[in-house]
Amino acid sequence: MSRSLTPLTSGKRAVASQATGPVAARPTVVQLTNPPLDYAYDGSFEGLLTVLFAIYERKSAPNSIQPLGAVQGGLFAQPVQIDTHEATAARVWEGLLRHMNEEARTRLFHTFLSEQPDRELLIFRYADLAMRAGRDISDNYADENVRRVAGIAQQMYREKHRMEAFVRFEKTSDGLFHATIDPDFDVLPLIAPHFTKRYADQRWLIFDRRRRYGLYYDLHRTDVVQFETNAPQRTTDISATVLDEREPLFKLLWQSYFDHVNIPERKNLKLHRRHMPLRYWRYLSEKQPREQRFEPIKNKRPVQPGGPALEAGPDALPE
Repeated sequence: MSRSLTPLTSGKRAVASQATGPVAARPTVVQLTNPPLDYAYDGSFEGLLTVLFAIYERKSAPNSIQPLGAVQGGLFAQPVQIDTHEATAARVWEGLLRHMNEEARTRLFHTFLSEQPDRELLIFRYADLAMRAGRDISDNYADENVRRVAGIAQQMYREKHRMEAFVRFEKTSDGLFHATIDPDFDVLPLIAPHFTKRYADQRWLIFDRRRRYGLYYDLHRTDVVQFETNAPQRTTDISATVLDEREPLFKLLWQSYFDHVNIPERKNLKLHRRHMPLRYWRYLSEKQPREQRFEPIKNKRPVQPGGPALEAGPDALPE
């Protein structure tokens, strides 16, 4: 399955799409009068958009839309395989702006990345409803499909935000900063702009071990990289033999910083876990087992009788 960081539009084409926006007069939508069919595609977003075009070209609503690797055919009917055509997919993607605004269209891409079992049919139903409504449907929460797409978009936003906040890099001996993640959704295409902008002065690789692909930035551009091996990876760590010799020190310094800014008296584990769920702790250096026992900084005088504790200054007496 091919992967891309942006849904079809890029460069001048993207600018043109945003400038055009939805128009007042909407084209007539083809009626799906032929018997329904089962469709199969290559599993890419471009492939799904090509399927949407084929549905209206054949005038046959979908019974199912399945990736080729998960096709379940019946005894008497086999799915119709639709080959991906990038020009057709781009035409469909740009044509959606005639029926919905930019934000609503982006929600469809997020729904695809959510990897919900019925995401293909959900995207079709939402797009078909938008085309036939004659008005904006993004706020029509009485419709189940609109509610689901909006809810998925919120989940994707939260996962994207947390990945941007909690990813921790390790430096290898050749100067590459590496991070392994295992998000619930396929958010790599969504976090690519953030890391490309924030870490533009260093080479980095973010690897999604569940989906076996990653993002690689070479100081000039960010590309999708595929990993062919099917061997399962049971840990998010990389071999210590390829790490920079100072990496253990960086980890120790980060843990020490976290310990010293912590205020034990104000500890609230319930609130802490709500803002930082347990499943993200695997990425954080400060949440890993301590290699050295924590020792508080001794920069306070004992509490004086009848008064508060005083900070130690240059004339403080040794304890």
